[in-house]
Amino acid sequence: MTNKVKIKDIIEEMEMQFEGYRSFVKIRTGEVFSVSEDDLIDAEDEKTMDDLQDWQIENLEIANEIVENYEDYKELPSKYEIDEYKMVKDFCLTVKDVKVQKILLIAIEGKGAFRKFKDTVIEFNIEMDWYSYRDRRYKDLAIAWCQNNDIEYID
Repeated sequence: MTNKVKIKDIIEEMEMQFEGYRSFVKIRTGEVFSVSEDDLIDAEDEKTMDDLQDWQIENLEIANEIVENYEDYKELPSKYEIDEYKMVKDFCLTVKDVKVQKILLIAIEGKGAFRKFKDTVIEFNIEMDWYSYRDRRYKDLAIAWCQNNDIEYID
């Protein structure tokens, strides 16, 4: 029996990705895991668990499980595949007020683009619009990922 993955769990994992980590869904259980690339390398190299802390052992056991049973897992898109910058730019283009839209598009150029963007949406009181848009986009991405990978999901 296969459990369905919760879309909420996939979204949370996609939003919280860190450099040097990869995220997986265990197809049979619907569980979502985040594993460091270092632990995956250690698992592939069959590193021993001698002299490791309990939390390190737990992380390495998860990595070992993924490496040994890779066909039972599907990898979630990385933060680079998600491209939150494009999401921000697409949001800017949905803003109806042309003046505000232009200011937002200027804000996302160059260094500190995300910080300037966030400050600008707060300044124009459209922060909730941004978060609603962003939530919808992540949900759409999660559902599309499930469908493309034949993963059953629940909302």
